[in-house]
Amino acid sequence: MKAIATFTGVLLAAVAAYLLLWLTGQVQGNFPLLLLVATGVTGLYWLAEQLYFRPRRQRVALALEESVRERQNAMRAQGIVPDEVDVQRQKNYLLRQPWWLDWTAGLFPVIAVVFVLRSFAFEPFRIPSGSMIPTLLVGDLILVNKFSYGLRMPVWNFKITEGAAPARGDVMVFRYPPQPQMDYIKRIIGLPGDQITYVNKKLSINGQPVPSQDLPDYFDEDSMRHAKRYQEALDGRSYEVLNNPEMPAYVLGVTSHSQKNLCNYTVEGVSCTVPPGHYFVMGDNRDNSLDSRSWGFVPDENIVGKAVFVWMNFSNLQRIGKIQ
Repeated sequence: MKAIATFTGVLLAAVAAYLLLWLTGQVQGNFPLLLLVATGVTGLYWLAEQLYFRPRRQRVALALEESVRERQNAMRAQGIVPDEVDVQRQKNYLLRQPWWLDWTAGLFPVIAVVFVLRSFAFEPFRIPSGSMIPTLLVGDLILVNKFSYGLRMPVWNFKITEGAAPARGDVMVFRYPPQPQMDYIKRIIGLPGDQITYVNKKLSINGQPVPSQDLPDYFDEDSMRHAKRYQEALDGRSYEVLNNPEMPAYVLGVTSHSQKNLCNYTVEGVSCTVPPGHYFVMGDNRDNSLDSRSWGFVPDENIVGKAVFVWMNFSNLQRIGKIQ
């Protein structure tokens, strides 16, 4: 028992050290992997508790109770009044779960529920940047539907079940292709096979301009600047986008992604053909978003889920609601 307790202590210390390094930015954390490992390890402790450790404690407690009873009966047979013994208190002490099981097997049900809900139902995210303004603001806490596009195996991210196909206009969370450890959120603009053209800040899909309607200027309280605001209509879905007239039309921050040959860059913008199994995504804050225009397409295996609901923004409770 002592060896197991020591091993568990070392294991918990290693987890605490990893979390500290993650929180201080010294390592790039992988929460899905950590949660998967935590579920598996605590599950093993939980099984050992159910099948071995708890029955063992129960046998020891029962043996104590029988020993005390036999001793008291023997004393009574000799005409001796036995002392009162608080057997129940001693049994409770023997049945008590040791700390190393309390911090492993005891946490398994909670960790398992979080793992299942986060992996296969809904995952919470916090919006860290302004690339999706005005649809999503910095500080919005959102829920991402993990089963809408089909269930995926955590960590490996391969599909377990088929779901609905991603649609133009969906707000999607995905693993950032240049750095898959990071999650990004953008709007799906192009599906496999689409020809996407963004020239002079006007969007066209397969040669057809996306309808756009002028709206009153948007005032960004964080940057204290105004931006041109428009309403786009894409496949029957309307949403708002921003443009900064002071920014150039050509694409900034273009990287040498592997499928750059499918895009044609000019001083007026970019035109791309979306390859099979990939998606073209853009931020709604068009001049403040690094997206498919810069780093390429999102492969199907990188999809995390569909952003569906803002459940909290502590700075603005009116933000709560469905994501358009």
